[in-house]
Amino acid sequence: MARLRASEIAAAAGGTVLQGDRGAVFSSFGLDSRTIERGGLFFALVAGRDGHDFVPDAAARGAAGAVVSRGVPAADKSFVLIKTADTAAALQDLARSVLVRHPAKVVGVTGSVGKTTTKEFIAALLGTIFRVHKSEGNLNNHLGLSLSVLRLETEHEVAVLEMGMSAAGEIRRLTGIAPPDVAVVTNVAPVHLAFFESLQAVAEAKAEILEGLKPDGTAVLNADDPWSKTLADRAPGRVITFGFSQDAEVRASGMAYAGYDGLQFRLHYDGAAREVTLPFLTGGQVENFLAALGVAAAFGLGWETLKPALAVLAPAAKRGNIIRLARGITVIDDTYNSNPRALDMALRSYINLPAGRWVAVLGDMLELGPEGDQYHEDAGRTAGRLGWDIVAAVGPAARRIAAGARAEGLDAARAPEFASSEEAAAKLPAMLKADDLVLVKGSRGVRMERIIERLTALMKEN
Repeated sequence: MARLRASEIAAAAGGTVLQGDRGAVFSSFGLDSRTIERGGLFFALVAGRDGHDFVPDAAARGAAGAVVSRGVPAADKSFVLIKTADTAAALQDLARSVLVRHPAKVVGVTGSVGKTTTKEFIAALLGTIFRVHKSEGNLNNHLGLSLSVLRLETEHEVAVLEMGMSAAGEIRRLTGIAPPDVAVVTNVAPVHLAFFESLQAVAEAKAEILEGLKPDGTAVLNADDPWSKTLADRAPGRVITFGFSQDAEVRASGMAYAGYDGLQFRLHYDGAAREVTLPFLTGGQVENFLAALGVAAAFGLGWETLKPALAVLAPAAKRGNIIRLARGITVIDDTYNSNPRALDMALRSYINLPAGRWVAVLGDMLELGPEGDQYHEDAGRTAGRLGWDIVAAVGPAARRIAAGARAEGLDAARAPEFASSEEAAAKLPAMLKADDLVLVKGSRGVRMERIIERLTALMKEN
């Protein structure tokens, strides 16, 4: 954690110390009074709820100070109060000041699909030689990224930071806090289209990370993405490409399944080609790995240096994890989120795994805008054409997935509809047979993890 005196925090935030010791040192920072660490600094944000109302609670739970934008009662005069015009802006300004003083290189990661997995892979690869700090979970907005920066330790040499967005200008705001030395765009896909007028608008918003690159920075871009040329034109300096295309600088070819053990492919990196097997089950995860290798190339790391990290690479929670149940049933927990590109990759990948039957349990894909119905129907048609035996739809929007599957020849029994994840959780166990492979995937708002929980509780492997 950054160790900052109250006077330094006030100066960085353009505020003043109203009370308490100006020399008091803070090394932990929080936004939630319920989880504030003892001795920490609480930022009273004004959002859906006014954080100023929770300053007394933060103090009672052990906070030693708070950043506020208006007066608050503080019975203990040793409790530090730092007043600034805008507490959210103060948090960002403080994070920016830490990076100005800290020599860590910044890797910024954005993209429509695969940001978090790519971030994890980058941290693992760079960690073979550098002391790496990474943003936790998917803390990728202006508040989460700022907190991640404030958790930098003095020994960290690299910070790998996820940068998300749901509107134009948000990534520009993030790069203003943490200008990247290396910027990764995993892909541009139909995600958050409810907030953008077109896919081109999504690409423009993603390009903000390239505009925010340091002058000598490197862009790492997906050679297979149709928007890569548009993005490359925005990069101020070196561009490294990754993917499956022949002209990608870092690429994979000849990909084949080794059953549930993972994917085998020929990796072209560091001036040579070599056979690699990794415990990934989708081409998307291989793509994330290639993006991470692009970052390693930007740092000049050779293959022999990176090999020790391969043993720890694995999908993050709820992103393609395998669960073995009784009767040889295999469940793939891909419930973290869903969108058309990720779902298409999942359907095309998991159908290659050995199974008695292939069962897709697919929930609503949210925030797709006016084309949402068509994206859902297309997914159902794809599942039907690929040979999924059952395509179960969960949620009101997913009804179009079932309709698409029925259009490809599945009858109502093989393309059932469930109104909610609770209904699916109750009825799905009776539908399964020995040796089924069951993919469970949907947007977070549908709570598809409830299906996983029910199946696991009822059908634990003996």
